[in-house]
Amino acid sequence: MNIQQQVQLRPFNTLNLDAIASHYVKIHSTDDVVDAIHFAQTQQLNILILSGGSNMLLPQQLHALVMHMDIQGIEFLAEDELTKTIKVGAGQVWHDFVLWTTDQQLYGLQNLALIPGLVGASPVQNIGAYGVEVGEFIESVDVYDRHLNQFTTIQMEDCDFAYRHSIFKTNPNRYVISHVVFKLLKTPDLKMNYGDLKTAMMDELTAKNLQEQVIRIRQSKLPDPQEFPNVGSFFKNPIISEHDLQKIMIDAPSIPHYPQNHGCVKIAAGWLIDQSGWKGKKLAQVGMFDKQALVLVNYADATLKEVQATYHAVQHDVFKKFNILLEPEPVLFNEVGLIQSHLS
Repeated sequence: MNIQQQVQLRPFNTLNLDAIASHYVKIHSTDDVVDAIHFAQTQQLNILILSGGSNMLLPQQLHALVMHMDIQGIEFLAEDELTKTIKVGAGQVWHDFVLWTTDQQLYGLQNLALIPGLVGASPVQNIGAYGVEVGEFIESVDVYDRHLNQFTTIQMEDCDFAYRHSIFKTNPNRYVISHVVFKLLKTPDLKMNYGDLKTAMMDELTAKNLQEQVIRIRQSKLPDPQEFPNVGSFFKNPIISEHDLQKIMIDAPSIPHYPQNHGCVKIAAGWLIDQSGWKGKKLAQVGMFDKQALVLVNYADATLKEVQATYHAVQHDVFKKFNILLEPEPVLFNEVGLIQSHLS
């Protein structure tokens, strides 16, 4: 284990924010996890878990131990008539893993192709796209429990998966994810009733074509972080009551909405942002992308404060027009590596 000091994290966060970590270590194994946590305890440092860096907002100076997850490997665990169970290292690149499952004729994750980040981060946000959430295909998650000081396995039913939510998000300083166990289908069950996906599929109703169309649609709408630094969808799609939806539809009858449980509906945050005049609009060096209003882009060399000023302005204008407060998706860290509220 090689702990480095004063490490620039710009290459490791997709918004390309200038951030210097006082301490940094690459985690290649479960032994590294234990050793790094012990080091942080002896040095009285908080720990910041860095995965693909595609869902985080970092300060310019960070006094903490950054644990950059790089545990690799894919292992077959079990198989029955309908499914195969596989264990995947937290450091595997998510998109590459999705492509691998399709090549292996394992199904369920195709709708989640081209989502940035690593496998270990997928349960934290319960990543989702085009009508599929990863929690549907997770059997368990292997973690180091920092409260109990031991490795343990958390079963799917105990992960508290919900829309962009999990037990790992609720307890960000407790668990270090080392592996994720997936139970994938051996026969395709295509989910293609979301947005323009079904039209794009045409008559070729295969998992491979589904994956290809998801990739094509995402590439047509979402900017490449290498060209336009971003964290993907910046705001969550709000979930509101049917009653509140009806009030909004009086003035906005075309608002995109999708039925949810318990009489609620999910509405499109990108549409709200577009209708509030922010699609393609900039504030200093930061703006909402002109092809997809839901994506916040660092167009130059923006600081965290400039990013915050922009998304706060977007929140203000959407709230003023629709009485809905948009909730940012990326995690905001303070100068000592702790998660802080976007409202503070």
